[in-house]
Formats: sequence, structure tokens, C-alpha cells
Amino acid sequence: MFRQRTIKNIVRTTGVGLHSGRRVELTLRPAEANTGIVFHRVDLDPVVDLPASADGVRDTRLASVLQVGSARVSTVEHLMSALAGMGIDNLHVDLSAEEVPIMDGSAATFVYLLRSAGLQELNAPKQFLRVLKPVEVCEGEGPSRKWARLEPYEGFALSFAIDFKHPAIDSTADFAEIDFAKHSYAKEIARARTFGFVNEVEALRAMGLARGGSLENAIVLDEYRVLNQDGLRYDDEFVKHKILDAIGDLYLIGKPLIARYSASKSGHAINNQLARALLSQQDCWELVTFESAEKAPVAFRREWQLA
Repeated sequence: MFRQRTIKNIVRTTGVGLHSGRRVELTLRPAEANTGIVFHRVDLDPVVDLPASADGVRDTRLASVLQVGSARVSTVEHLMSALAGMGIDNLHVDLSAEEVPIMDGSAATFVYLLRSAGLQELNAPKQFLRVLKPVEVCEGEGPSRKWARLEPYEGFALSFAIDFKHPAIDSTADFAEIDFAKHSYAKEIARARTFGFVNEVEALRAMGLARGGSLENAIVLDEYRVLNQDGLRYDDEFVKHKILDAIGDLYLIGKPLIARYSASKSGHAINNQLARALLSQQDCWELVTFESAEKAPVAFRREWQLA
């Protein structure tokens, strides 16, 4: 059978929260089959467990935030994206503060940590959620319309269109399409960094956001240009980061999707609305397993073979 996966060994790192600005210790621990991804606020007494789930998202302002009672875990999307990209079904994530560390603003550090820990198969079938009928959510009308859609597809593919009306962003690709039957998550998506604008910093910090942001963990733009000395990692890094985020937001569904995702100007809020809409319409999906990895769509075998 095509088996569930976790990691072999415990790995740790330390970083800063993008929005809180607080130092945080992150520990990734192996988990048993059918555990899912579970975040643990180990700085609280008693420790609070926050399972990764679309229904558990309580805030989507510039991040996806899980909350149980008053306990929160913010900015889960980059780690969740790496877990999806590396095919990890089960994991314990211990945090010493309320936010997953931003690291360099991408998912690359998390991919490195997962590979350092080693990937381990478990004696249980890997479950996939196969989309059977299209599901779409949207906001606004005309040029300001934002939308995201899931539709049937025998694999996992994503396309995204952005429109920021900023000279530095407009000079790069405003559309990207990724099909994981042909493309590598680690090589072509994981290194795309989050980005922000200097003229928004003061307002965001007044809202309690972006307090840990810097040129070390984000692409920063003034009114005209990218301020990072090293420039961009990909010619289409801006739109690829939106795909990276979408992968993480969708993985909060709890299972890898067999589907095609497409979106225009979407963000964490619309992605979460889409995940909830899909789960609420049970005739639009089914859970499936495969007798062997060879019988699963190629999209879900490549990264495991490369790891």
C-alpha cells in the first residue's frame, strides 16, 4: 500500500516570529499513523494542543492562525506548505511562543529540516481527498474580484494570477502554473519568500503585525523597487510565493488533495473559505487510498523519491 509518512528523528531550530517579533524555538517530532499535524504550545501550562485543520483557523490577516480557546499558533502556512510538499502526514510541532518562526521568509528551511530528520513510512495507508466536483469562492466584482477554485484533476496542480500594480512586481511574471507531476516542490516553490511594502510597515505594526519583518526574512519593496541587495530568487518569485501559501493553506484540510487549484488575487482568507466550502459539500469529494505508490498519481511520488 501507499503508506503514510512522518519523520525519523527529532529536529530543532530557533527563529523569530514575522508578526510577533518574538524569539521562538521550534521542535519537530515523529508522530504515529493517523495523528495528523498537531501544533503544541509547550510554553503554556498546561500545554495546549492545536491540530492543523481548516476549521481551526480563526484569523487570516497576513497569515493563517490556528486557535483553541485563547491559545494561538500564527503563521502556520509556510511549514504546512513544506509538509505538503514533502508528503508528511503526521507530525508533532512544539513551539515556545505563539508563532512559527519565519526563518528566511520561505519554506526552504523547513524542507531542509525535514530532510535532515529523514522521512519514515508508517504501517497505515496514506489517505487522499479527491475532488469530484468544482468548488469556488469569490469576493468583490469587476477588476477587484478575487477568487479561488478547486476542480477534479488526477494529480495536484496549481495556477495563480496576481495584480499588485507595483512597478517591481509588474516587471516580473504575474501568473504561474505548477503541476507536481512535472515540477519539484523543493526546487521550484520552496525558496519563494514572502514580501511586503515599506509604506505599509507602520500601519501593520500598529495592528500587531510585521514586528519581526526584515530584509533577512522577506522581500521588501519601496514605491519603485526591491530593496534586497541579492534581488529575487526566481523571476516569478512573487506569484510563486502565493502558490507556496496556497499549498500550506489547503493542507489544513488534513489530507493531500487530488485536484487542480486555480486562483486570482486570493489570500489566506479566501483559501480558508475554499477549504471550508469543500469540506462542507460532501458530494464534492471522496477519501481514497492506493494499493501501492505506483498506483498513486505521479505528483505524490516525485518528492518522496527525490528526498
